Amino acid sequence: MSNFILKQILIAVLALLLAIVSVSAGNDDYKKSKEYQTLRDSVFHSFNDGDSARFYVAVKMYQDYLLEQDDLHAYYTQRCNEIVFELNRQHVFEAYKLARQLSKELAERKLDKEMYMAYNMMGHIYSYSGNKESAKRCFWEVIHRMEKEGYTESIPPIYMNLVNIYIDEDPEEALKLIDKAESIASGISPERVFDIETRRTLAYYLMGDQKRFLEGYKAYREGVEKGLSSVHGRKLEVYYLAQQGKTDEAIRLATESDDDPYETQAELYSKAGQWENAFHALECARKENDSINSVILSTSMQGIQQELRNIELQRQADRRRTYLIAAVAGMLLLLVIALSYIILSRRRHIRQMKAAYQRILESDKMKMAFIQNVSHEVRTPLNIISGFAQVIADSDYEITQEERQHISGMVMTNTRVITTMINEVLEMSNVDAIVIDKTKSTNCNGALHNIISHFCKDFNISDNMVRLETTLADDMTISLEELTLQRILFPLLDNAVKNGGDQPIKVKAWNENGRLMLTVEDRGCGIPAEEAEHIFERFVKLDTFKNGLGLGLTYSRTVARRAGGDVNLDTSYPGPGARFKVMI
Repeated sequence: MSNFILKQILIAVLALLLAIVSVSAGNDDYKKSKEYQTLRDSVFHSFNDGDSARFYVAVKMYQDYLLEQDDLHAYYTQRCNEIVFELNRQHVFEAYKLARQLSKELAERKLDKEMYMAYNMMGHIYSYSGNKESAKRCFWEVIHRMEKEGYTESIPPIYMNLVNIYIDEDPEEALKLIDKAESIASGISPERVFDIETRRTLAYYLMGDQKRFLEGYKAYREGVEKGLSSVHGRKLEVYYLAQQGKTDEAIRLATESDDDPYETQAELYSKAGQWENAFHALECARKENDSINSVILSTSMQGIQQELRNIELQRQADRRRTYLIAAVAGMLLLLVIALSYIILSRRRHIRQMKAAYQRILESDKMKMAFIQNVSHEVRTPLNIISGFAQVIADSDYEITQEERQHISGMVMTNTRVITTMINEVLEMSNVDAIVIDKTKSTNCNGALHNIISHFCKDFNISDNMVRLETTLADDMTISLEELTLQRILFPLLDNAVKNGGDQPIKVKAWNENGRLMLTVEDRGCGIPAEEAEHIFERFVKLDTFKNGLGLGLTYSRTVARRAGGDVNLDTSYPGPGARFKVMI
């Protein structure tokens, strides 16, 4: 979820705070006190700073004070602030629980007049999670209830929340909503009209209506000269530069000021016909969104798992009470025997259930890790292949021979990436079935030259990229098949290519007390010493933006150990880059 949406949520909360002032105008003498102002400012500053330690203490004190003043409207508004604070921290599941609790409490207290708050919070949660239809239903319900209860002044921000949802799928409907927001604001809160008009001008640009966009921009500049301001102003300036053909200036301004620079860059590049730049910007936006979504998914899953554990513990407690009551009511004479049997039986059953539950959780974690890694890694090359396929299919786009060769190379490279990932999964799933034949002798130097040549050919890299330095005797052999040695070295070479960029890779070989010793060195970003063992675990990638599933190093070490050797990270290597050490 982008920072832009988070800021829109914060704006909605500030609108609610303003609504408190207007609604409670007849009973706000306590708001003139120093205690009230101190508590209010403490919540405001800790909220903006994102300081959870300060915020929860401050908001609890503020809520207690509001309850003492019997101002339930202000109290429940602060409850909404707690929900928004959790959303800003990307704790979607915690925010959802708080919103459901708020709705339940308002219903139990029969506070229908304030129920719109619960719907508003659920609307933001659904919008945050990408559930647009549910978000629409919630926001329309908020408007209905606000109109019914007389909270007219706070309706324009809700309409603007709907605009943010409708603008991409139905721009004409979004303009109608802007009209409604403006008609209300012009009569009740005219200070909001300029910001609404600025949002309208942005909608014209997105719809491609350049005439009305320029008229709106002119009106915006006149407003700025009068001292007016809008949260959409910088975005409008970016679009104006792009409309004037100043794409580079627009990109620079968007990068400096926009909360979603990559998405804006992609939009500007595409309108300027710079398709390759637009593609790279979209790729960066996708990676950033994937990273953020992974964090959101991880925190949500942790909250769900904790809820499941609490439910299971509660269920076990209920069962124990039920068994105890049944035993006491049914067999008083055999109380001691019955209780002893139940306790022993339950302990054994609990141990078994815990063990089974942990196995299920571990299995689910592995499955989720596998699905997330495969879907994330396969999607990138597939998007590249799909994108270039669309370019080739576009009859309006003239392709030079150089571009055609570049497209062909990119398609082949990404096809090979997908094939490699599938092979990694298949080989890793079958690693325990690999037969290590130690009855055959293999010439060391010859095998190493063949493996390196084969690797360079398969991965379409220059032979000069991988350099072999060997002090082995020409007739030295090992009791191991060349294929097994290839299975050990290929993942290490692949890892070096991914992290070393265009820098050469060095493979060294020597004889140490009758053992074949190998090292693979790259000149990449290196690996911290504390991660020396962690990187050999399944699906572990220190750089999540690198291609691959995180299985290569695991596979290499597994095969080496089955062959009686080992693979380790050489933490004494001074760098730059990393060095892996192989012993056969």
